[in-house]
Amino acid sequence: MTTSSPTKTALIIGASRGLGYAMAEEYLKRGWRVIGTARGTDTPLHHLASRSQGDVEIEMLDINLPDQVAALRARLADKTLDLLFVNAGTANAHPNQTLAEVSTDEFVRVMTTNALSPMRAVEALQDLVPSTGVIGVMSSGQGSVANNTQGLRELYRGSKAALNTFMRSFAARHADGPRAMVLIAPGWVRTDLGGPDAPLTIEDSIPGVVDVLLGVAGAAGLQYLDYRGRTVPW
Repeated sequence: MTTSSPTKTALIIGASRGLGYAMAEEYLKRGWRVIGTARGTDTPLHHLASRSQGDVEIEMLDINLPDQVAALRARLADKTLDLLFVNAGTANAHPNQTLAEVSTDEFVRVMTTNALSPMRAVEALQDLVPSTGVIGVMSSGQGSVANNTQGLRELYRGSKAALNTFMRSFAARHADGPRAMVLIAPGWVRTDLGGPDAPLTIEDSIPGVVDVLLGVAGAAGLQYLDYRGRTVPW
């Protein structure tokens, strides 16, 4: 683990475990200072922070509570974020239900967590990202409308497609700005969300995700890329 003094700061929202935690760990290895958010108080992120010699800070946040997002923005008012990355994702309990079978409450929960809340966080925190910085959001290859030839996982697919559309709207409103923006498809990874049948390990995916995020810095506008840097069709 690096002991150098980081010169850049990443805010990773949803870093307590899984892909978000792995991103925090990877950025720390590469000499960055990391601010990670968590909902719990005893998570892998907390253990990482205890080993980090002060280079990992933890902020408590439930992304679905707008008041907490606003409070986080106030606490970070004096920070410059070279990377703002929102990693939020959930699936319905029975992912292969059709929309006709999904309850309204479950629809609202998944769409709020996967699409509405990430965009609220981006809107609230984006002014902390300088012109040379990157705004990123964890999407999915299943958010591609063009690649949806098999159906299945309808609610999850729809929530990620909605997220992609909302990010395109955000990018359109900031079309004259110099900042890089990216929607990341990390691949199908073996996590609590991805499940045990996923073909990729976290180690297969996350170093590539970080490479992509580092590589897009300075490239103004929004891109939809996978963990290998390949363009994903909208």
